[in-house]
Amino acid sequence: MKIEITPSEMHRIDRNCVDLGLFPLQLMENAGAYVARVVRARFDRGTVIILAGTGNNGGDGFVAARHLLDYDPEILILGRARDIATDEARQNWQILKNLDANISEIRDSSELSDSELDADVIIDAMLGTGVQGRVREPTASAIRLINASDAFIVAVDVPSGFDPNNPSHSVHADLTVTFHSAKTGLFGHPEVTGEVKVAEIGIPARAERIAGTGDLPPVRSAGSHKGDSGRVLVIGGGAFTGAPALAALAALRTGADRVTVATPRNVAHEIAGFSPNLIIHALSGRYLVHDDTLVIDALIRRHDVVVIGMGLGRESETAEAVLEIITANPDTRFVIDADALRALEMPMPDRGRAAMPIVTPHAGEFKQLGGTVAAGIDERCELVRDFSLKNHVVTLLKGAIDVISDGEEVRTNHTGNAGMTVGGTGDVLAGVVGALLAAHDVPAAAAATAGAFITGTAGDFAFRKFGYGLLATDVIECIPDAMQGV
Repeated sequence: MKIEITPSEMHRIDRNCVDLGLFPLQLMENAGAYVARVVRARFDRGTVIILAGTGNNGGDGFVAARHLLDYDPEILILGRARDIATDEARQNWQILKNLDANISEIRDSSELSDSELDADVIIDAMLGTGVQGRVREPTASAIRLINASDAFIVAVDVPSGFDPNNPSHSVHADLTVTFHSAKTGLFGHPEVTGEVKVAEIGIPARAERIAGTGDLPPVRSAGSHKGDSGRVLVIGGGAFTGAPALAALAALRTGADRVTVATPRNVAHEIAGFSPNLIIHALSGRYLVHDDTLVIDALIRRHDVVVIGMGLGRESETAEAVLEIITANPDTRFVIDADALRALEMPMPDRGRAAMPIVTPHAGEFKQLGGTVAAGIDERCELVRDFSLKNHVVTLLKGAIDVISDGEEVRTNHTGNAGMTVGGTGDVLAGVVGALLAAHDVPAAAAATAGAFITGTAGDFAFRKFGYGLLATDVIECIPDAMQGV
C-alpha cells in the first residue's frame, strides 16, 4: 500500500472494489464508524456538530453521526437533502431521518451569516478529494465559520477545500482522518490538516493491483475532431496475413481514428481485403527488410503509436530491420509483440517514462527475453516488476492472469478465458493497447492495463455466445461493450 495516493488513483481503486464485490456502502460504513471511534476516544462527552456535503464525503459524515447519536449531534447538510448525489449517502441520510436525528439543511449562505458553531467537536464532512477550483457557497462560508470556531475540528478524508498547492482556503483541522491511504499532500501541510490518521476501511492491498472498470479510459469528448483519438501504425505481415489485420481492426474498434498497416507487398492486397476501413501501405518485398526502414520512418512521423511484430516472420533480415526501426525512433511510443520480440536486445535503452515501450510476451517469449515465470501470482508480480525495471519497458505478460508492470507499479488482469487460446487474440490485444496509448494521455502502464482488461472482458462476452468456438474476430466485435463496462 502506498504512503500517499492521488485522488484519481483512489477513484480507480473504489470503482474496482465494486467489481470485486466490495461495495461503496460497506466502505462508507467502515469510514464513518472509524471517524466516530476517533471522536469517542478523545471525548467521552460533549457537543458535536457535523457539517455534511451532498456527496460521499457527506455520507461518511452521516455514518459518523449515527454512531454518535448518544452525543445528540447537530447535523447540518450544506445544500438540499434531495440533491444528495449517491445512493449510499442517501441511504445513510434516510437512516438518520428514521432515527429522528437533529438534521437541518443549509440552502443559502445567509442561513450561516449570524451563526456561531459553538461545539466541543466539529466534524467536517463537506467536500472530499473530487472538488476542483474555487469552493462555492454556502460551503465557503461554512469553512470560514469552522476556522473561527474554538472547537476541536475533525476533517473527513481531507479538510474541505484542501488543495496541496494552495491550502490556505481550506478548513484548518486539528485532526484529519483519511481513508485507505493518505491523499497527496496531506503530510506536507500540518498547519491545515493537523494530525493525520490513516484509517483502514477494508480494502486489501491486493485490490489495488487488480484491473477493473476503474481502469477504463474516459469517454471521448463530444467536441473531438478527426485525428484527436489517435493514429496507429501497425507494422506486420509477410509470413502471415491475418495477424496484422486483426491488430488493426482491434485498434479501430477501440476507437483509434486512423489505422495504417505497413506490410510486405506480397500480402498487402490480401490484408486490404479484410476491411475497407484499413489503410494499407505496401512495402518492398516478401518480408520486412532494411530497405523498408526509411519509408517506415516517414510513416512513423505521421502516427502517434506503432504496433509492431504481428505475422512478420523470423527472417534474420526482418529482425535486423525491426531493431533498426525501434532504435531510430527513440521518442516514438511502441507496442512490441510476437515476432518483433525476438529482435530486441535487452536491456533496452532508457527512453524515459513518456516513450517507454510496451512489450506483450506470453510465458515462452518472456523467458526468451530473459525473464523468469513463477507459478504463484505474488512471485510472478515481483519478477515482472524486476524485469521491467531492469529493461526499461512496460511488460504485459499474457497468461491466465495477465501481469502488467512499468518497474514500479504492478497490475493484474483476471478477465479472459480458456477459449481465448485460439490464434489471433494476442494480436487483438496489441491493437487494443496501441489504440488506447494513441487516443488517451495516459502512461504506458495504464494503457497496457486497460488493454488487458478490455480484451479479456471482450473475450468473456464472446465466450458466452460462442463458447470454445469463439474466434479472434468475435472478440473484436465485443470490444465496444467491454469498453463501456457492460
